Amino acid sequence: MAVTLSSVSACACLLRSPRKAVSQFSPQIFKLGSNPLLPRTTLTPRKLVVRAARTESRGVSLGFRPPNFELPEPLTGKVWKLEDFESHPALLVMFICNHCPFVIHLKKAIVKLTNFYMKKGLAVVAISSNSVITHPQDGPEFMSEEAKLFKYPFQYLYDESQDVAREFGAVCTPEFFLFKKDGRRPFELVYHGQFDDSRPSNNVPVTGRDLSLAIDCALSCQPVSSAQKPSIGCSIKWHPER
Repeated sequence: MAVTLSSVSACACLLRSPRKAVSQFSPQIFKLGSNPLLPRTTLTPRKLVVRAARTESRGVSLGFRPPNFELPEPLTGKVWKLEDFESHPALLVMFICNHCPFVIHLKKAIVKLTNFYMKKGLAVVAISSNSVITHPQDGPEFMSEEAKLFKYPFQYLYDESQDVAREFGAVCTPEFFLFKKDGRRPFELVYHGQFDDSRPSNNVPVTGRDLSLAIDCALSCQPVSSAQKPSIGCSIKWHPER
């Protein structure tokens, strides 16, 4: 059963106006230069749309086992390890951050979805690996504020070295890794895809359909389809090379 969740650049084209005199000033008409013989040009207003550079999740094979990690949670100061989640039948690891428009677009829905499935036994952890050198707004102090503001039900961990992101093969935010167990076997990756088809400004409702279907299968010991659309988001902000 899938859970349904409620939820700039713009180019202004300069178009030549008809060749006729304009006797008074209009806020949409301006002169090019001071020569009165030059044609006046109108500025056609367009709707402003926020856009961000897009990066797709890639390069991780299903069956991949999660690497061990040991990361601090800025909100509580506690250090969390992979083994802390071993008692659960499935584990969702999300690479997110504070500032990315793609993450902001889904934040409330992510909270709703994870609240729902954590009650059914799913373990969830979020990791921020962005460089605070280039994006200080993604630093631990602001992560703590974010976790409180949105009431994250999951741990929101800080990967300062970015080693964990590299070991997972994560490249974007948001990026979702769903692992499940078969009996006593270790976690294995069964889903590495998108939350749903919704993106900032594409007017598609946020439902969480793709991820929730995968979680349903994982928790009910059913196979997860290998036909998975990649997650799309902002690139992880790597530390500048020294």
